[in-house]
Amino acid sequence: MTEVAPYGTWSTPISAARVVAASVRIEEVKISSSGEGQSAIWWSEQRPNEGGRSQIVRRSPDGATAEILPEGVSARSRVHEYGGGGWWLAGETVFYVDAVDQRLWRIDPGFDPVPLTALGETGSVRFADGVVTNDWRWIICVQEVHPAVDSPATDVVNRLVAIPSTGGDPIELWAGADFVSSPRLDARSEHLSWISWSNPDMPWDSTELWVGRLDVSGLEPRLRDAVAVAGGPGESIVLPAWDADGRLWFCSDRTDWWNLYHFPQAGIPAGDPVAAVTGSFEIGEPAWAFAQPRYAFLEDGRVIYAASSDGIDHLGTYDPISGRIDRVSVPFTQIHQVNAVDGHAVFIGAGFLAEAVITAVLIGRGGATAPPVMMRPARDLGVSSAHLSAGAPITFPTAGGRIAHAIIYPPNNPDFVGPPDERPPLVVMIHGGPTAAASAALALKVQFWTSRGFLVCDVNYRGSTGFGRRFRNELRGRWGIADIEDCVAAAAFLVERGRVDPARCVIRGGSAGGYTTLCALTFTDAFAAGASMYGVTDLELLAQDTHKFEARYLDGLVGPYPEDAQVYRDRSPIHHVDRLDRPVILMTGSADQVVPLSQMELIVAALADNGVPHASIVFEGEGHGFRRAENIERAMEAELSFYLQVFGLPLPDGLERIQIVNG
Repeated sequence: MTEVAPYGTWSTPISAARVVAASVRIEEVKISSSGEGQSAIWWSEQRPNEGGRSQIVRRSPDGATAEILPEGVSARSRVHEYGGGGWWLAGETVFYVDAVDQRLWRIDPGFDPVPLTALGETGSVRFADGVVTNDWRWIICVQEVHPAVDSPATDVVNRLVAIPSTGGDPIELWAGADFVSSPRLDARSEHLSWISWSNPDMPWDSTELWVGRLDVSGLEPRLRDAVAVAGGPGESIVLPAWDADGRLWFCSDRTDWWNLYHFPQAGIPAGDPVAAVTGSFEIGEPAWAFAQPRYAFLEDGRVIYAASSDGIDHLGTYDPISGRIDRVSVPFTQIHQVNAVDGHAVFIGAGFLAEAVITAVLIGRGGATAPPVMMRPARDLGVSSAHLSAGAPITFPTAGGRIAHAIIYPPNNPDFVGPPDERPPLVVMIHGGPTAAASAALALKVQFWTSRGFLVCDVNYRGSTGFGRRFRNELRGRWGIADIEDCVAAAAFLVERGRVDPARCVIRGGSAGGYTTLCALTFTDAFAAGASMYGVTDLELLAQDTHKFEARYLDGLVGPYPEDAQVYRDRSPIHHVDRLDRPVILMTGSADQVVPLSQMELIVAALADNGVPHASIVFEGEGHGFRRAENIERAMEAELSFYLQVFGLPLPDGLERIQIVNG
């Protein structure tokens, strides 16, 4: 029988421990194919219950799965700190970057791993995003060299290198920009393409697409006739790939949206590219991490692609001969890691009520011709679908006559309803980045709140990805302003419609979202409390002390430093702690290289001096984001305990009462 109980106090099977148990994340998908319909599907998955390590799994054609890495070994690159592209294949041979020493290793079937690169100071030389020449002699990949441990960002070198596939010293191929990514070989390993950009641009601001001839005829490979063929100021190019005919494809936002283009001739392109799949949707995504494919080539020459519109993904095909575009009907709202083999699209798909799975879809003319086949099926999460809240995209008005977007999740629990005269508390969630987007996939971290009686609003503020370059650029020069306006507007939108309790609105976020959280609590009175995970507190300190990838990010988001130093101070919560009088919980990792621990320590000290109720936790050994099961669980429980105490609600049995300083 349904029980009437105050919102926020509902008992639920979705505990923090269950969230962690279900939080194995599929990271990357790859395929090894014999060309005779005997393809193996490979993927990596991050496992919090194993210390956050990334294991590689192989699914053979008969459906059997095998774990590839020895116990305790993790495949994870730290290039750009955010990594991705930490492993790749050559047939059944696996090349991977060890998460601890950052060396490149090789595993051949039936043999133990062997190192291919020398052991230097831990993490000082890093690799990512590799490809192997078709004679298997050379690995082409991104190398990042830190001259010394804790070397300044200005000393770090990023370049393209070639490494003997049997081991040896890296050979520099190209180092003509501050950053390189996405080295891709054509089918004959004669031409190499890659992306480059330089400070102060980020890869979603301005990049160049390069092509060169790869000469492997001598003792050492050489890159010849390198030329930039597309891109430049004000254009972001991502995801280059070669089709079977040797033509180069890529995504560009030259017409506002990251759409798909290709050059009509094989080899080194000349002239203008051809627009292929265009419209008010985005195939490309911001290059925070390496190796994130969103399109692939079927054997018949068609392109299978994922595209995002209004925060939701869909799958489609494009025929370059006829120009025909077909929508492929699949039961997913979020699609990543798009591959193709044996007439199938293979990808990671998830829905608002369905966790991520690896699925294969046979692609016929006009779309899918058979139901999806799960290569890595959904697990039993131990939660009834009746306890899950389905997300719904919304668009709402914000400051200056603009609009912003969000996904809302109403409170839902089959065993409880709230009192008729009460409205639920609101949790406004802020994604990181800030050039990222709210996820359109089932996340028990969201259901953790909704099944307790909270309404969750996951905001796509101006600057978020998936809504075109112009929307993304609305945050340029206005970080700490536009994002806050949109979060406040989202809460006001829901309050005005009677959806939430205006006195019980909280805001939470990690990294850039943690900064927005602290700004919203400091500069507005829209929220009763908040939670900042590894969030920025001092923009000046971040501009002076962060890693190379984001060393000049704030030039576009805030302004050039030190010329605009006063703007940095004006928008930094640490300089306005006298205005921060709302309860806040702060959490971070001791080993965070993106937002150093000192950022949180400064604001905790100020909160203590000013008598503001707060709590803080430092997780030893964690970096930027929490990967270990015990830390994820503790962080979730601490945040829940904090809000319940702030709202004067009873804590459920077994939940630790976190100590609130000045509480």
